[in-house]
Amino acid sequence: MVESTLWHPVALAGDVGNSPLAVQLLEQPLVLWRDGLGVVQALADRCPHRGARLSLGRVTVQGRLECPYHGWQFDGSGQCTHVPALPAFVPPATHCARRHETCEAHGLVWVRLAPGSAALPPFAAEEDVRLRKLNCGPYDVAASAPRIIENFLDMAHFGFVHEGWLGSREATAIEDYRVEPTATGLLATGCKAWQPQSNLHSTAAAQVEYTYEVTAPYAAVLTKVPEAGTTAVDGWRESIALFICPITPVRSRVWFRLAVADFDSPDEKLQAFQHTIFTQDQPVLESQMPQCLPLDLRAELHTAADKASSAYRRFLRQSGITFGVC
Repeated sequence: MVESTLWHPVALAGDVGNSPLAVQLLEQPLVLWRDGLGVVQALADRCPHRGARLSLGRVTVQGRLECPYHGWQFDGSGQCTHVPALPAFVPPATHCARRHETCEAHGLVWVRLAPGSAALPPFAAEEDVRLRKLNCGPYDVAASAPRIIENFLDMAHFGFVHEGWLGSREATAIEDYRVEPTATGLLATGCKAWQPQSNLHSTAAAQVEYTYEVTAPYAAVLTKVPEAGTTAVDGWRESIALFICPITPVRSRVWFRLAVADFDSPDEKLQAFQHTIFTQDQPVLESQMPQCLPLDLRAELHTAADKASSAYRRFLRQSGITFGVC
């Protein structure tokens, strides 16, 4: 399964410490912890001895993961290093738990279940010192990851789902925009929307120009710039990355990485705006049937306003994605 060779977010970096943390990715239970050097490690959440959940155990002072059942200890490579019932026994290389690659980026822990060449989903704003970065989430959503990405790319719902915020029923027309394929998905430019309150600091309704980029099958980024003079912060601009952990084909965990030109507002205030927008989306997303995203373009109706989502479905099909689609 190609999805196993991709990097996926599984937890906020700050949530992984010296206690085991259970997570799930692509229907696989995993356990995370930080070893003695503070490096995040990930193992299959199953002791190879008698199948107990390692996440019910503890982390030793040496940074090893201890099984809750018989106290077997595992290092970050997955190798068993100690069997309490046989203190003099030196566990062979075959006595090991399944280890998975990990890394930290964008305030998140990422895991790859199988070797692959794909890079982490990029977020160009991460390196822009003029923008403040913070995360919003996680949100557990009863919808497939591709449905959530497609909603992120969709502007035609603004006037209905986000009425009074990102749109108005009196201004729902979508001007033509450009979509081009990229190596990681697609790039949509020239996307415009009239918004009563485009951001936390809006002082007037504004025409807002968006750029959307799909950066991986389950990741996307938008940038938005409102008309000059419509925000309380001069030169306001923002970039928002959407990162999704596909838990099951129809259940996902979602984070937003915010990069905003605001170093003064408290985190909670910036997060509250994004929270309002996504919790307006969530019930609609969870109502969609089928829950998995149909890749056959004949399965649902499309218009010119939907060409970003149509291009996204073509990209998923061409990439061999099978998880969360039908």
